[in-house]
This record gives sequence, structure tokens and C-alpha cells, in this order.
Amino acid sequence: MSNQDLLIEIGTEELPPKALLSLSRAFEDEMAARLEKARLTFKGIQSFATPRRLALKILQLADSQEASEIERFGPAIKAAYDDQGKPTKAAEGFARSCGVEVAALKEKNDGKVTKLFYSATQPGDESSNIIPDLITQALAALPIPKRMRWGSSREEFVRPVHWFILLFGDRVISAKVLGLESSKQTYGHRFLSPEPITINSVADYPGLLREQGMVEASFNKRMETIRELVLQEANALSADVIIDEALLEEVTALVEWPVALTGNFDKAFLQVPKEALISSLTKHQKCFYLLDKHGNLLPHFITISNIISKDPAEVIKGNERVIGPRLADAAFFFDQDKKLSLESRIPELKKVIFQNKLGSVFDKSERVRQLSVYLAKQLNVDEHEVSRAAALSKCDLLSLMVGEFADLQGIMGEYYAAHDGEPEQVARAIREQYLPRFSGDELPQSSSGLILALADRLDTICGLFGIGQPPTGSKDPFALRRSALGVLRILLEKGLRLDLSACIQHSISTFSDLPENPKLQQSVVDFIYDRLRAYYSDQGIQTRCFQAVDAVRSCVPLDFDLRVRAVNHFISLPEAEALAASNKRVANILAKLDQEPGATVKPELLHEAPEKELYDSLLAVQEESRPLIANNQFQESLESMASLQKPLDHFFDSVMVNAEDENIRHNRQALLLQVRTLFLQIADISFLQVS
Repeated sequence: MSNQDLLIEIGTEELPPKALLSLSRAFEDEMAARLEKARLTFKGIQSFATPRRLALKILQLADSQEASEIERFGPAIKAAYDDQGKPTKAAEGFARSCGVEVAALKEKNDGKVTKLFYSATQPGDESSNIIPDLITQALAALPIPKRMRWGSSREEFVRPVHWFILLFGDRVISAKVLGLESSKQTYGHRFLSPEPITINSVADYPGLLREQGMVEASFNKRMETIRELVLQEANALSADVIIDEALLEEVTALVEWPVALTGNFDKAFLQVPKEALISSLTKHQKCFYLLDKHGNLLPHFITISNIISKDPAEVIKGNERVIGPRLADAAFFFDQDKKLSLESRIPELKKVIFQNKLGSVFDKSERVRQLSVYLAKQLNVDEHEVSRAAALSKCDLLSLMVGEFADLQGIMGEYYAAHDGEPEQVARAIREQYLPRFSGDELPQSSSGLILALADRLDTICGLFGIGQPPTGSKDPFALRRSALGVLRILLEKGLRLDLSACIQHSISTFSDLPENPKLQQSVVDFIYDRLRAYYSDQGIQTRCFQAVDAVRSCVPLDFDLRVRAVNHFISLPEAEALAASNKRVANILAKLDQEPGATVKPELLHEAPEKELYDSLLAVQEESRPLIANNQFQESLESMASLQKPLDHFFDSVMVNAEDENIRHNRQALLLQVRTLFLQIADISFLQVS
């Protein structure tokens, strides 16, 4: 068996830039999975992706499948032969299905009974016979929401396909994929090298495509080239450039031979909020923006061209002619929006539907205002500022600027509130209500912003759960999971001591016509707390720590967090595993009782030394832990409780809990109940048992 590299290239019309990288990765994953399933060994896969191609180089692919061992059991020996020892029809049928005579079959016990048995080594098929079907299957499995047809073909793909390379070493594997016959012919840059290019050996790819075709086929290399070019252009102006990774990926997916060019725009546009200019430059024009050393926007931009022009100045002018009107639109929107105050827009919110069953955006703003005032009282924050910020929070959605640049919601609200003369806290809260926008994003910094961000998210979650529209599977159109995690991050990372259950109940009370559902409050609480699993997992905290604390769940997330971190420290102690096992044993003993034992231990009924030792140790730990738990010093309290490990072990080794004497039995059960109750003040550490 020999190994060679295999090249697959699917040449297309321009692929969707935002989907290119995901398509490339999916193609690689699908092919890898299918090769492994087909028993075709290989050493690795290199992927290539440009606007006009998806390609894979499969390294050191075996030229045939690995041989497989076939083993089959047939009928039991008693059913395989008659009284004269002749094969029955069952035996003959099994032999025919195996392609042999009955005499060639063996006998083997399957663990229960001896049966006819067939075994053989089946040689593998050649790779060239298998690969075409695997490619077809992999392409069909790509995440393409809507497929296209082209010409008179019945084939479907994300874009029309124009060429197909399937090269094994230096030999073309004859195949037909997506209606095209395989060849060794590819195409370079649409304008810089439009003539066909012949790839005679897989080893020539992608070097030949780069040198002759003016195409850098490697997505990652092309992306890093763009990064370097952009930085060079910025350095030439002694400026800082902000390279957003999502924009960089999208630009990489738009070009095959990147060329960086720097253009300019009118300085007068700098009077417009920089976020609006940046949004126009990046979202609409796919350009990189520049800042001076003080972080101020400069009147320059860097664009990535897909062609080497004989006259770059003309290309730059063309970009400037396109960008100018876009920035002029932003300036016009800003000037027009300032003519109306945010407050004057409040009545118009009644005409904008938030959700059919949950009313208008005005209704939502009013609910958020009520909840914000409640939260402000709990946190001793100025109620008036919070109420004002909530009332104005959604007004910028009616502005021309946000209508054009949706990502500026909240940001423009802050500018317009400041222009209207609103207090700084109010203006800032309008922007911060949307923080955090994604995982790892910054949190609100102002008190009013924190409260508004919490109230807005809780209102959305409670409302959608209230009308029976929680997230299902991968579907979460209102991003409720992200909202729940945002709520938790704000409460935990900002150290806000709020009773989440009470906040949710108050939020539910602000809705006027939710369907009757006595379980709604608990459902929302459970949903939000479930997000903590992933939150702690990302921080390296084991799930069992979360489960131990969740078993005695505190309705104050900050308190919950302190307990989880205390338990996470506790499992590092040498006594932890034994104590977890003992707690599990105690829980099992108590669970089997017909009635809960008394809460009081009678010292006079403690006869054996180990139970007296446990009782004395328990009293000492209870005394030491009481002030620690009261001050939320859970880690120190668990460290104190760890001293119970040896007394507990001695107790279980030497004392019969279910003594014949009823009074002694009940007293020992009460002692164990007190031990269990002590730990349950922090967590159910029986969940910490590893095995």
C-alpha cells in the first residue's frame, strides 16, 4: 500500500464572504469524517478557500482501504444439523449468504451457545473508486441554507460550479461531481490571470496558483498578508489602526490577491459621532479606520483591493467617491435627529411592536421603568435617574441614524440625550443598557446602566417565558440565553446582592395580561441558573461543584457564586473525598427513614467513644462556622468542617447507627442529621464524590 497527496478543488462563482470560512472548515471536517469511516488512512488535511474556490489537500492518503475482518455467527449447532448430521436449510442458507460451502464454516461459542461461524479477511477497495462518492456526500452535507441551480443542470450548490479538480499525486481520478468531470485544470485571478492553469502534481498546489495565477489560496496566509498590509499603511501615517477580526475575515473572503490602499474623507465629517462614521466605514464599505495617539478618529481609511492597478490613485478616488456620500448620509441623519428630543419620541414608541403578545416598545419601556425603580430601591440608587433613563431608553430606535445603522442603538441614544441636556447618568445608562452585547464584552460601569441592563433583560426573558416561547434546542430568536448570561455576569462580576427570584417575580407582576402560570417564576429562575454551568466551566470549575451548590440553591446569585468558589477550593483539600463519601452515606441513611429524626441530640444517650468524639467535634465546628457563614466566609467555614472527616470515619467504622435500642438509634440518627444540616448550610457535598 502506497500513500500520495490528494487534491480536491471546487471552482465556483464568487462565494458568500461571510460564509466562506465556515464552508471551508465544514468541507474539511466532513471529508475527514468520511475518510475515517471509509477506512482510508491519511496524515492530515490542508484547506484552501478563496472567493472562487474551496479546496482540500489530503496528505499521504492511502491508495486503498485497510483490509477488514468479517465475522458472522450463524444458527446454533443444534439447528444447523439434523439427527443424521446433515446440514439443515438454516445452515445451507447461512453458508450461501457468506459465499462458501457449509464445510468451510467453523464452530464458535458466542458466549451463550455454540454456533456456526464465518470469518474472512476482506481486502480494501482502491481509494480512487471511493473518493468521488465521499466528495459528493461531503458537499451535500455542507451548511448551506439555500442552494442554487444554474443553466439546465439539476445540480445544486451554494454558487454555480465551473471546474473540478481531483488529482491523486500526478494522476487525475476520473469522476463526476456537481455535474462536472474531474480534470487538472484550475483558474487564477479573474482579472490578473484569467487563463486556465494546469496542475500536473498535487505538490504544485498552491504554489503554482500563487505564482502563475495571482491567487493566494490559503485563507489564513491571505488574512495575515492583509493584516500586515493594513499595519504598513497605518504606520506610514503614524496612526493606529483598529483591526476587527470579523471584518478582517470578511475582507479576506472578498479578495484573492490583496492590495492595501489608503484614502481620505472630508474632515468636516469628524463632527459626526465617530461610532456612526466607523459603522459606515466598516459595515458598509469594509474599510479599516485610523485613530491618532489620543484615540480620535482620523479622516483616512484603508481599503483592500482585489487587483493590482496601473493607477492606484484612481482606485482610491473611486473608493472616496463611494464613501463620501455614505458619510454625508450619516451627517444628515445626525443633524435631522437632533431636531427632535428623545422625550418627544416617547409617544411614537406605542406604534412600534416589540412582540405581538407582549405589546409595543412603549409597553416594554414602561415595564422596564417599573422594574428599574424596584431594583434601584434594592441597591440604594437614585430612583429618578433610573426611571428617566428607562423611559428614554428605546427612543433612539426611532431615529434616522439607528434606522440606518442598527448597531448604533443605545450609542446614539447617549449622544442625543446629552444634546437634550439630560443628566450624564441618564445618557450613559441609555448606552450601557445593551452591555454586555456578547460573551466577554464589557459590563455597564454606571449604577443606572447596570440597573437598566438588568431590567431590560429580565423583562424580555420573563415576557417570552410567560407567553410560552422559551428557547428550544438551537433556536433562540430573542437571544434569551445570552440575556440570561448577561444578567448573571452583571450580578456576579459587579457584586450586586440581589434576590433573583424576587426580581423575577416583580418583573412578572409588571405584565398586565400574561397567561396564568404558577410555575413561571421558577421556570425563569431555573433557566437563568442553568447558564451558570457553562459560566463556571469556562473558568475551569468542575460541574460537580455547581451541582453541590445548586442542590441547596440560594436565590442570591452573588451568594451562590461565593459558595461555588468555596466548594471549588474545598475539593482540593485532602479530606474532601472522604467527607463527600460520608455525606453521601449519611444522606442515604436519612432518606430511608420513615420519619425525620429529632433535631436535638441527647448527650446522655451517647455511649460509645466514636459517637461522643463526633458530637464534641460537631459542636466545636458549629460554633466556629456560625459567624463565618453569617459573614459569607464559606471557604473558611468549609475548611473548619473538614476537621469532621476523621470523627465521621471513626463513627462509621465503629458505631452501629441502627441500634436495637430505639432511643439510642434515634439519637444517632439525630446526630447524623445535624452533621448533614451543617454542610447543607453551604452545599450538598455528597455531589462531590468522584465515584
